[in-house]
Amino acid sequence: MTRIEKVKKLLRKNFDALLISSIPNIIYLTGFAGFSTLEREAYLLIAKKRNYIFTDGRYFEVAKKNKAFRLIGISLNNSFGQALKEIITKEKIKKLAIDEDNIKVTELIRIKRVAKVCSDENLVEGLRKTKDETEIENVKKACKLGDLTFKYILSEIRIGTTEKILAHKIEVFILKHGERISFRPIVAFGENSSSPHHVSTERKLKKNEIVLLDFGVKINNYCSDMTRTVFAGHVDDKQKKIYKTVLEAQTKAIESLKSLIKNHQSVTGFELDKIARMYVESKGYSSIPHSLGHGIGLEVHEKPSLSPKSKDVLINGMIFSIEPGIYIPGFGGVRIEDLVLLTAKGPQIITRANREIIEL
Repeated sequence: MTRIEKVKKLLRKNFDALLISSIPNIIYLTGFAGFSTLEREAYLLIAKKRNYIFTDGRYFEVAKKNKAFRLIGISLNNSFGQALKEIITKEKIKKLAIDEDNIKVTELIRIKRVAKVCSDENLVEGLRKTKDETEIENVKKACKLGDLTFKYILSEIRIGTTEKILAHKIEVFILKHGERISFRPIVAFGENSSSPHHVSTERKLKKNEIVLLDFGVKINNYCSDMTRTVFAGHVDDKQKKIYKTVLEAQTKAIESLKSLIKNHQSVTGFELDKIARMYVESKGYSSIPHSLGHGIGLEVHEKPSLSPKSKDVLINGMIFSIEPGIYIPGFGGVRIEDLVLLTAKGPQIITRANREIIEL
């Protein structure tokens, strides 16, 4: 069964058609990644009988090649609203589901003029939660280059360098290997590492400081994500205790997942998050200020979620991060992040870079 056929099967339960505006969802269903993520350049419409792609003249030649979709041209003379209205009438669509997490207010107003709009209940995102063999292979390739990037960047860490310089070197190294970053690298020195999503600055590295590195690679549209925390010199007792606590929290989560799978027990994102979170708190530190992890694939953050509110059941074929962290304002922070592929035999860590304490 193709991905589109799976969507159609889900549609039959509650809707007449699904209008897709999310670029990652468009990539997932068409295999084409050329549409901009900054501008609205295309929509897909999956109806019970036929499928349509709405786009303008810049993409006609590419769109024609996808025989699963009928091409509907939109332009200044033939607006999307008018084109959609014609198809809705033709296909007798009464209940139209939309990408509610992606649609703009102005678009929603136009769409509501021509159809009764419903939530899509994350139909496509639900399918994307589990990966097929090709998707898994792409994420693994991205992880492999990420591991190589980490090995390289360790040799570039020296006293006096800046966060921005290291972040730039990470990006250039990945580009030299013919691939792209999956998000802007996070490089944080010393006290700056206490901010989980720090934006790299001209801050210079000093001796015996924490160096937090969070970066990812994108290969064939699929992402990797990894965080490592190393030390520019000697690790003091406070730094060592924080690091070992974070590493143990991650290890406990992975081992618990392994044990539950082995015993054929289901586990939710909430349960796994709780294991790591409680361990960190038991050692006297503040609770992890972010979720324990997130799914990854066409996007860096996608389903499933590993958080205190997550109801996602973790099943075979899912790839997600496990990334506990401890952050102390004015002092610094430690985060260790790895990607885990869940298989019938248990969790498989697919980021392979060294997780032990590294003193440079």
